Amino acid sequence: MTRILLLLVGLVALVAGSAGAQTPAPKPAAPPAGKAKALPTALITLEKGGEIVLELFPQDAPKHVENFVKLVNQKFYDGQRVHRVEPKFVVQFGDPQSKTLPLDDPRMGSGGPGYTIKAEFNKRPFERGVLGMARTDDPNSAGSQVYIMLGPASFLNGKYTAFGRVVTGMGVVDQIRVGDRIKSIKIVTK
Repeated sequence: MTRILLLLVGLVALVAGSAGAQTPAPKPAAPPAGKAKALPTALITLEKGGEIVLELFPQDAPKHVENFVKLVNQKFYDGQRVHRVEPKFVVQFGDPQSKTLPLDDPRMGSGGPGYTIKAEFNKRPFERGVLGMARTDDPNSAGSQVYIMLGPASFLNGKYTAFGRVVTGMGVVDQIRVGDRIKSIKIVTK
C-alpha cells in the first residue's frame, strides 16, 4: 500500500513538473490598489468658459488614442469651433475648416488632418458621455473629427470607434452650441 501511495505521489509530481515547464511565465502582478496606472486624460477648455475632462481608452482603441493625443499635442483642435450639435445625440468637432469657414458653408464637417486611420471597433457601448470618432461611410475614413455622446445610441455600437469618455464636465457638454470655440485641448495625464 505504501509503495502504491509513493508511486502515485511520484506520478503526480512528475505530471505537475512537466505541466509547469509548459506553462507560460505568469503575468506580472497588478499594481497595489491605488497605484494603478492612470488612463490618459485630456482637458478641453472652451473659449466661453467651462472645462471638460476626457479619459481615453488606449486598451480599446490604441491607434485612435495615439492619433488624438498627437493632434492635441500639435494644437490641432485649438481655436476650432463645434460644427454640429444634435440634441440628445452628439456634439461634434474636429474639422480644421471650422477655424475660418462660415458654419453654414457646405464644406463644413468635411475637413480632416489629411490622412485617415483604420477602424478599431470595440465593445464599449455608445452611451452618454462616450467619445467617438466620426467617419464617412467607409469604416476606415476617420481622421480628426470626434463627437461626445449626449445620449445613448446603441445603433453605433460595433460600427464606430469609441475611444474615451467624459469624466467631468458633462454639464458643460450639455450647454455647447454650434459655433462655440475650443480654446484648447491638453493632455494632462499620460
